[in-house]
Amino acid sequence: MKMRFLFCTAVTLTVLMLTAADTSAAEAPQVKVGFAERDITPEIGMEQPGGYGKSFHRSFHDPCKTRAAVFDNGTNVVAVVSLDALFIRRVTVDEIRERVEAKCKIPANSILLHATHSHSSGPMGMILPGEYDHASKFVQELAYEKSSTADTAYLETVVDQSVEAICEAYNKRSASECGAGVGIEEQVAFNRRFFMRNGLTFTHPRPGNPDIVKPAGPVDPEVGVIGVWDEQGQLKGCIVNFVCHATTNPGGISANYIYYVEQVIRGVFGKDVTLVFLAGASGDVTQVDNLSKYQRRPSEESARFVGGRIGAEAVKVLLSMPRGNFKTIASKVKMLEIPRRKPTPGHVAEAVEVVKAGPAKSNATDWVFAKETVLLDARLQKEPVAKVEVQAIQIGPVVLLTDPAEFFCQLGLDIKAGSPFPITFPVSLANGCVGYVPTKEAFDKNGGGYETRLTSYSNLVTTAGPQMVEAAVELSKQLTPDEQPERPAAPAFNNNPWAYGSLAPQVD
Repeated sequence: MKMRFLFCTAVTLTVLMLTAADTSAAEAPQVKVGFAERDITPEIGMEQPGGYGKSFHRSFHDPCKTRAAVFDNGTNVVAVVSLDALFIRRVTVDEIRERVEAKCKIPANSILLHATHSHSSGPMGMILPGEYDHASKFVQELAYEKSSTADTAYLETVVDQSVEAICEAYNKRSASECGAGVGIEEQVAFNRRFFMRNGLTFTHPRPGNPDIVKPAGPVDPEVGVIGVWDEQGQLKGCIVNFVCHATTNPGGISANYIYYVEQVIRGVFGKDVTLVFLAGASGDVTQVDNLSKYQRRPSEESARFVGGRIGAEAVKVLLSMPRGNFKTIASKVKMLEIPRRKPTPGHVAEAVEVVKAGPAKSNATDWVFAKETVLLDARLQKEPVAKVEVQAIQIGPVVLLTDPAEFFCQLGLDIKAGSPFPITFPVSLANGCVGYVPTKEAFDKNGGGYETRLTSYSNLVTTAGPQMVEAAVELSKQLTPDEQPERPAAPAFNNNPWAYGSLAPQVD
């Protein structure tokens, strides 16, 4: 009797424990998600960033925006923010994070701030106001008068509007169903670097160049998508991840091809859908096909072609993905300190002579890189080491792994290969900007291209890429992916075929 009592008690406790576990799993709170966007369109006449010299906006094509998605599982909150900007410097990241944390309590390290790298956006840099005030008047003139510079008032607008967008998204969060998936788009993006017959690697050697041997790097055709639906089944917003430089420049101020990604998605799901676009590791990938035998598309047509096809693939993925509850929302951050490469004293002295002689005494390219060498030498006086943030944001079965660089495509593929998640979004130019970060191979004797040259913008040591990859993969392995949602199973067959469909043939 005693043994029977103990056995029954054990069974009862086991049943109660299993029931409690099932109840706990069933009662996992439904994730709450909110979206919002704000306008950050620059004014006509402001600087257009994207090169090492000055250029100015003279027309308008479409608005630039800051777009935010906030995910809350009742325990953790994360914000994923995309800005139609060339890049975002660390000081701006810190200011936005601090103000958001104070205003709507989202932890600073749980906010991801990404720049789409639109080359037709507003003046966020290259040079920040006051950045070279420590240097000589000669260097200050090169920085502020001969280089692309940020506009103080515009930076304030970007900060204000980004804080408003994030906090509105936080306040609008509501119970949502989510899904995730990956599509393939193979016709719009191409690696722009090529091995040449002379043994070096050239960037954009031009179509028809007989000295091209083969591409020097890969592409990543995956279109990663997270979709979010409200309780009525309407798409609220989505996150789209793709690898391609935003250099289509459709004419005037513009979000670049991202504008057409948005137009396609809104055309199917409604004008109120918010798109948060995250560019992947596209430091060496653009829309330009250097192997094509055809003329390049005009800029406007190119923007429509690239954005339209990415948007169409995103729509296909959204229409196909099962929906469910994304239970796990989490974030992790790792800070790296990576030294900058230093030009030799002889290199600096030679650069000073070239700059002082003026562009007319050399070619424009040599003068620009001489100017950049002088600026880098001055920058190293106060910033010999770069602080580099690598961040992991988990949204259910998806992990977003960031770098603050124009990251080469192979490095993004290395992150995907090392991540334990079924879906991984490498996100470049996030939470700061350290310029181009090529693969180590790009710096060897068969390397080359302007991405490998020392400038005030790009200058980290040659091992920086693998260091960031290792940190990103390490963070991903500290997280556990949710199971992906599945469509409900079909009901069991009831031995009763459809009456109309099970009729015998009738000839007369």
